[in-house]
Amino acid sequence: MEILYSDADILVCVKPARVLSTDEPGGLPELVRQALGDEKADVRTVHRLDRVVSGLMVLARNAASASELSRQIREGSFGKEYLAVVHGAPREHSGTFRDLLGRDKARRMTFVAEKEARGIQEAVLDYAVLKTAEQMSKVRIRLHTGRTHQIRVQFASRGMPLVGERKYSERNDPCEIALWSCRLTFAHPATGKKMEFSKEPPQAFPWNVFA
Repeated sequence: MEILYSDADILVCVKPARVLSTDEPGGLPELVRQALGDEKADVRTVHRLDRVVSGLMVLARNAASASELSRQIREGSFGKEYLAVVHGAPREHSGTFRDLLGRDKARRMTFVAEKEARGIQEAVLDYAVLKTAEQMSKVRIRLHTGRTHQIRVQFASRGMPLVGERKYSERNDPCEIALWSCRLTFAHPATGKKMEFSKEPPQAFPWNVFA
């Protein structure tokens, strides 16, 4: 477990792939407690990454911090940026994807809807292409909404599935999904100080294609 920052109120770490964000056996809070050497430590999830996704996460270390960070996320002042590698390339070098997304709970899949209806929510992200190589693109993504599987579905629905995608693509890439939480910005829940953390993905395929 790689811990980038820790104090009495928050902890910032790198979530490994295949680890749940939530507090259950084998989940990220449990791994953090093990790393801290305190099985009873108060560690609370305030935002999530899909199980297969890796990268930066901040966890609260008490109820007050969890409440304040949740407020920032709810009101949109908590910044989350991602890096992804997609097959193909967007037509525009940068832009905004705006879709209506629904959730098929039985199949545990998200889908793009054609019109507003009960359970349908708007999903918005900004993207910028950083590099292209070998028919793939490395893109930086900033989320404005936090829908389940949002990035994965919004790119896949445009014919650009993420490299390593299994759920929304029929490709069989030899890697984990290329989606990485690379930057977090928020106000410290106790002091109000601006906090900013960034971390590059590991230099393995497909990230190393763009080195």
